[in-house]
Amino acid sequence: MIYFVGAGSGDPELITLKGYKLLQEADLVVYAGSLVNPDVLQYVKEGARVVDSASLNLDEIIAEMVSAHREGKKVVRLHTGDPSLYGAIGEQMIRLREEGIEFKIVPGVSSFLAAAAALKREYTVPDGTQTVILTRLEGRTPVPETEKLRDLAKHRASMAIFLSVSMIDRVVDELKSSYPADTPAAVVEKASWPEERTIIGTLETLADLVQEAGIKKTALILVGDFLTASGKSKLYDRKFSHGYRKGE
Repeated sequence: MIYFVGAGSGDPELITLKGYKLLQEADLVVYAGSLVNPDVLQYVKEGARVVDSASLNLDEIIAEMVSAHREGKKVVRLHTGDPSLYGAIGEQMIRLREEGIEFKIVPGVSSFLAAAAALKREYTVPDGTQTVILTRLEGRTPVPETEKLRDLAKHRASMAIFLSVSMIDRVVDELKSSYPADTPAAVVEKASWPEERTIIGTLETLADLVQEAGIKKTALILVGDFLTASGKSKLYDRKFSHGYRKGE
């Protein structure tokens, strides 16, 4: 069995207990060195082989994992955040299936969740937006025609935009096609890392603020009224009845 494990957003304590235990048991850990906080590797047992995949291609990564697996070793493929979001695990899983090797995925805390925590905000607002859009701006990697940022902005939902801060001017231009210029917006750099930084403004001011701060990568762009609106949940309203409580 090979395990794909989410390392969490950066803070080494945000790895799940299951992920922590697997790292302690693994004989080989192949980790995404360009993104995973190396402090997470403190949980790897003494004597285990640790391989940084930052300079490896897909064939080399698969060869490392398959070779160790066939030697009877326990293998962990350690990804940043949650492997299911921009983790490029699909192609790895296809190759493992072709090799007849079973695998499991262990979820992790995504950076979009750590970013909301850093800002002390809730993406879904009672009596407000109930939708969160996770996306990216088209760059070297294309996006489908139906998922262009300009089109997604029409929903005016809460939005977390990955892998796009280096193109902040373009992001803002696309968003302003539907969101008002005074819509709250923020950037969280290295969410949950010790060097975490937050920039808060509006769509009108965000690009200038980000450029002044010199933020060019490893940051999330957040936009939406959730950054200032809170609402009031019916769930805890004393007049609201539900299956566990009768309202006044």
